[in-house]
Formats: sequence, C-alpha cells, structure tokens
Amino acid sequence: MNTDAITAPPTPYSPDVETLADDEGEVIQELNETLLKMSKVMLEHTGHGMRSVHAKSYGLLRGTLEVLPGLPATLAQGLFATPKCYDLIARFSTPPAEALDDRVSLPRGVAIKIIGVEGARLQGSENDTTQDFLMVDRPVFNAPDAKHFLRSLKMLAATTDKAEGGKRGVSVLLRGTAAALGAVGIESSTLVSMGGHKQTHPLGETFFTQVPHRYGDYIAKLSLAPVSPSLDPLKGQPLSDALADDPNGLRRATDEFFAANSGEWELRVQLNTDLERMPIEDASVEWPQELSPYIAVARMRIESQPGWNDERSRAVDDGLSFNPWHGLEAHRPLGGVMRARREVYPPSTEFRGAANGCPMHEPTSAQQVVAQGL
Repeated sequence: MNTDAITAPPTPYSPDVETLADDEGEVIQELNETLLKMSKVMLEHTGHGMRSVHAKSYGLLRGTLEVLPGLPATLAQGLFATPKCYDLIARFSTPPAEALDDRVSLPRGVAIKIIGVEGARLQGSENDTTQDFLMVDRPVFNAPDAKHFLRSLKMLAATTDKAEGGKRGVSVLLRGTAAALGAVGIESSTLVSMGGHKQTHPLGETFFTQVPHRYGDYIAKLSLAPVSPSLDPLKGQPLSDALADDPNGLRRATDEFFAANSGEWELRVQLNTDLERMPIEDASVEWPQELSPYIAVARMRIESQPGWNDERSRAVDDGLSFNPWHGLEAHRPLGGVMRARREVYPPSTEFRGAANGCPMHEPTSAQQVVAQGL
C-alpha cells in the first residue's frame, strides 16, 4: 500500500460540495417514468419483473471483505475505520433492462452488499446493517449529469426488448470500431456502452464507482481490482471462441472459473484533493491519478463455489436490491447522478417486487441469503 503518492491534503467533506441543478426535480421525475416504462415493457414481454438497469447477472457469489490493518487516519474512515472482516454478496451484471445475448458485448458491472455494518445510517436505511457499493468497469460515467443521462436513457428505452439479432450485428461493428480507435490511443465510452466492449474474460475487469461518495471526513471514489494469482491472467484475456459465441458466455466463464478457483480483489479508494480537477457534479470527468492514486483499504475474497445458477438467481436477482443509498452516512453518495439514484431506485425496486410477489428485504447475515438459495 503506497500512501506516499498522495502529495496534497484530501478535500474535507461538506454539504457545500454539492450543487443542485435548477431543473433537478423535473429531470428525476422523467428518469423515474422512463425507468419504470422499461420495467413494464420487460414484464409485459417476459412475464417477470426485472431490474430497469443491470437486469442480467452473470455472477452471484458470497464472500468476505477484510478491512486492512494499519490504515492512516485519512483512509481509516467509515466502515474502514477498524480492521474487521464482513460477509458480503456480490452480483456481477451487464447494464441494460433486458437480459441480452452475451454476444452483444456490453460493459460489465458489480454490486457488492457488505453485511453487518455499524454506524449512523442514511435516511431510508435506518433499520438496516448493510453497505452497498455499485461499480462499472470504466472509471467515468457515460454522462456528466442526470439530465444528459436522461437523454441517452430515452434512446435506450426506445430499443428495449427489440431486434436482439440486430443488436448482435451492431455489436460486432462497434467492437471493430472501438478496437480501431483504441489502436491509435482513442477510447469511446459511448461505443463501449452501445455494444463495443471487448469480448474479454469478465473476471479480469477492474471496476469503479464512477461517481463519488463521502468518505468519512473526506470525499472519494472507489475501485475493485483483481489481484490474486488466479485472476491476474484473466486481465484483458479474450474469451475462448466457445464462450464468445455462447448467448450466456459470461455466466459460463464465471461458473467455470469458480468451480476450480478462488479469487481476491482489492477495494481501493481515491481521495479527492482538488475540487476543480476532481469535480463532484460532473460524472464524466476522470479524477487524475497523478493527483491522488487509488489505494487499497480492504480485500474481497470469494472462495470456490457455483458462479451462477437458477437457485442463486431467485435468491439474489429476485430477492435483493442493490442501492448506493443503502449504507452509512459516512459513505453518503454525492453528486447529481447519485441524488437521482436516491429517488428512482426505490420505485423500480417496489415495482419488481410487486410483479414477482417477492418484496425486497435487506439481509442481516450471509447465512440468511444462503438459506434462500445462495
């Protein structure tokens, strides 16, 4: 753990670091309507209530999170203040509202639910003991704010559950275009989000919250990076031809790996040190690591187990919700994208639970989820 690379003091947290947009209420209302519309379309077409984002999981796993000992005061904040081992549930997924064929090569995400966390809670999760972090395998969000995200979401909503074969063909073209741009040092988050993600092994990815959280007395973004010898060879590794041509290739890849291996990831923190170059309200800006690098504060371990099956899907996909507002006040989500999530996630969760006759409940132990099928 190299803490010497932090050359500037971290930015103190204050409510003043956030700035609400004048039309934020109207934008959030439209986001809510659009997301619920997507969920209703999928319910009508599939008969099952699905998430309005990240509907398809490819890994449903239980593990532990060990907070590292000896952290300096700036990093020993919130749930990371004391060395301790927590149970957790990890859900790996792809972003759309539909369970698309994996040959449509999309970004990958992970949501982790840490269980048994103590401390002052965020409003709406006062009776819970969980902390959720949501991450995607790119360091920045694909829109600067909720208003711009709404524009892209409306375009996505218009194609939900339509022309999956055409989406596969477009994905092939986008992967080629993205690869050509990458060869000359240009990366396009838009192409990647539309189906141009490289067909690489899903367990070799590094994930990012993309948008900031309060970090106790400070402000930070978080990252989850594979570090064990079992995972290291998977970084950037192309999927085998058999997996790349499988509609559920990501699930197969995850299941095959955990049938024979365990894995470890570092949970890392990037402290904010400059509000101008590391803005709170523009989620499309990557915080420069030369100002503040990601530093490990905990380690996630997942032992060998089934990677995905129908029983686990019923327990986690249908039985749990993941929301960055499930958590501690010390890790309050920050910025307009996060404020929008606070308002739009609960109605989506309630709709899905009602459709499936399975109201969501926050677990109090990993054993409780295990008893339900995980």
